[in-house]
Amino acid sequence: MTGEIRAGRFRRARGAARGLIRTRRRAAVTGAVVLALAAGLGTWAFQGPLGIKDRYCWGGWEEDSGPGILGDDGFTGEDGRSRTSKGAAPTEGKPAGTCTLAVRSSHTFSDGETDVQDTTVTVTYGRAPKGAEDRLEWLAGYLGDGAMPLPDGLPGAVDADRGLIVLPKRCDTRDGRPVAVTLDARERTEPDEALPRTVDLGGSRTVAELLVAAANQGMEKAGCAPAEPLRVTSPLLTLPEKRETFYSDPACRIKGLDLDLGDEAESDTDYQVGPVTRDMQSCSVRIGRDDARFLDALMVAQPRVDALIADVTGERPPARGWRGKGVLGEGHQVVRAQCAGRPATFLMLGSPQREATGHFAAFSNAVAQRLGCPAVAPTTSSEAGGTH
Repeated sequence: MTGEIRAGRFRRARGAARGLIRTRRRAAVTGAVVLALAAGLGTWAFQGPLGIKDRYCWGGWEEDSGPGILGDDGFTGEDGRSRTSKGAAPTEGKPAGTCTLAVRSSHTFSDGETDVQDTTVTVTYGRAPKGAEDRLEWLAGYLGDGAMPLPDGLPGAVDADRGLIVLPKRCDTRDGRPVAVTLDARERTEPDEALPRTVDLGGSRTVAELLVAAANQGMEKAGCAPAEPLRVTSPLLTLPEKRETFYSDPACRIKGLDLDLGDEAESDTDYQVGPVTRDMQSCSVRIGRDDARFLDALMVAQPRVDALIADVTGERPPARGWRGKGVLGEGHQVVRAQCAGRPATFLMLGSPQREATGHFAAFSNAVAQRLGCPAVAPTTSSEAGGTH
């Protein structure tokens, strides 16, 4: 089953009509943006003829500045449009802040049915969660599944509806903890119905631009902005493959990552190979119609991102035969070891405890081999703790 088919599980039949409305409007707006670019104004410099524009999220985003969510293209309905933002900006005395951009509209069809749009984009400036397991969950939520690394050496990753960037060391808190900016987009069609992973902000590139613009403004407010603002200038990497249905192959084609799911579960289970770079590699397995996580495996070696979780691995090897420091816990496994001349952190969330350590060992050793460093885990399942 392809990723496109799985995405379709979350959409109602009327979504096709809604998409047509969006597509027609986008064609007109895209033409205006192309003209602005041709004139050398740049994506973020696009200005309309009416003068003063509204600004959102601490002043970091400007109305009609390029991304559709900030212009007319951000509305999916023709009626009752509104776009507002609220939230406190970080300050030098309090390096924490949030902003929520709310975009709302509606469209009434010929049969009298009304389709309501309620899109929110939330930006958060601050430290990662304090608890080890909470922090690993938080990080995997931004770096797992289909997320790809930010370009231009920026520490972080983005997907079509979320993103994370770790700020320069000069923005660290007084106790030395890194500060990050995150972006999350959600959409509701009814007050009690949130649609997962269906928000269209214009793709990962647009999310990267929104995220970096908010990060620059947040650093300015917090008094730690670098001399030159952060910029996204290079293309983003693309996924090595889309989601694939898991049958008999090892998950993410990693030898030893064999999942005993049963025939019925295998037919409704997908795996996603994420980035395969020197700084990051991921493998995500999802099961069932609700896309429930079976496991998320991740390797992070980008120094600023790795700094977010450097203190959650403890002070000793996780078990006999393992290299580095780590924990093989009930809900998570994590180990940090030197790899190709710098620290790398390997982690896994989910997976039944009976098999989790064996899965973690297979993933960690496969990635270590690709990076050209010694195995992180013991090479036999009994030594790694993968069987009981």
